[in-house]
Amino acid sequence: MTCLEEGGGSRLKITFPHMGNACIAIEAMLEKLRLEVIPPPPISKKTIEIGIKYCPEFACMPLKITMGNFIEALEMGADTILMAGGWGPCRFGYYAQVERDILQDLGYQFDMVILEAPDSRASELFRQLQTLGQNVSVWEAFKALKFAWYKLQGVEKLEKKFAWLHPRALDKRQVESIYDQALLDMKQAKNKKAIDEACGKNLAALDMVLLRGEEPLKIGLVGEIYTVLEPMSNFDIARSLGRLDVEADNSIYISDWLNDHLLGGLVKKSHRQQLVKCARPYLNYFVGGHGLETVGSTVAYARNQYDGVIQVGPLTCMPEIVAQSVLNRVSREENIPCMTLYFDQHAGAAGIQTRLEAFTDMLKRKKASLAI
Repeated sequence: MTCLEEGGGSRLKITFPHMGNACIAIEAMLEKLRLEVIPPPPISKKTIEIGIKYCPEFACMPLKITMGNFIEALEMGADTILMAGGWGPCRFGYYAQVERDILQDLGYQFDMVILEAPDSRASELFRQLQTLGQNVSVWEAFKALKFAWYKLQGVEKLEKKFAWLHPRALDKRQVESIYDQALLDMKQAKNKKAIDEACGKNLAALDMVLLRGEEPLKIGLVGEIYTVLEPMSNFDIARSLGRLDVEADNSIYISDWLNDHLLGGLVKKSHRQQLVKCARPYLNYFVGGHGLETVGSTVAYARNQYDGVIQVGPLTCMPEIVAQSVLNRVSREENIPCMTLYFDQHAGAAGIQTRLEAFTDMLKRKKASLAI
């Protein structure tokens, strides 16, 4: 393996891990901080194979995939890695240190910048970004974050429109094509006007799609945030469900996590306390990761008359294992069918598709029997 020399110029060549469409906003923020951004290539089979090769066998898939991201980006010339920190029982808090050690053992030369969650102190986040940027003030760091947030809001508006429309559309490939182009347009938008134009144009195109006459099943997706939001970690489960005429609703979005954990709930209304309240009869303490939210979201979906819930997570994820042990009771007492899918390198697309088809068929039969 080729070791990379440090860049000769003073401008950082920075990269970051992919996680769903969050990369669109992250890249925009880093560019506003006057950094040279080298995003890793889209996650592929090669990315996953690289991560599997160099990570411990017992490590969960998010660690392996992000390791593949970093190695591919370093091979493209990146000399700085941006990674988030963490805390609590979830192993995510150790990811940055483990990845740094592995990469150094492989001979790569780089700097790693870890953005530790500032315990809902937004001013601390701005200072971290200022330190990362190339001669930027706190005010400029704030504007960079604000622009990224604006772009993220546009992206999530498209995501939610796609989630609603895809299962209802007569031509699902048409919806997928418009949505994929919309994400590309959002990535290329360099100012708010361009974001508004890209978002508006593609939402209008989606509104022109012909719809089926019947309402789809509605399934909530709960679980570990990376596995919920990164399609390559879950075989694009949301799109697969849409093709089965099922509306898949994500229980969490990046903006929710940022708002609750980094921005102190200052940007938009937080629903976390409501989810904690929903979970309380079944699980009333923090178990790390998103275990508590998994339980609370499942209860909320049941009370909002969803047809079922699918829990997704990486194999060996302790918080989701704890949540799964509680979901049997939630399913029984709240009268909502639940299925759990764990993902690792041994999972196969055909097997996941078969389980999705069986689960949705069961839900359709249940719904039909209640309608009699």
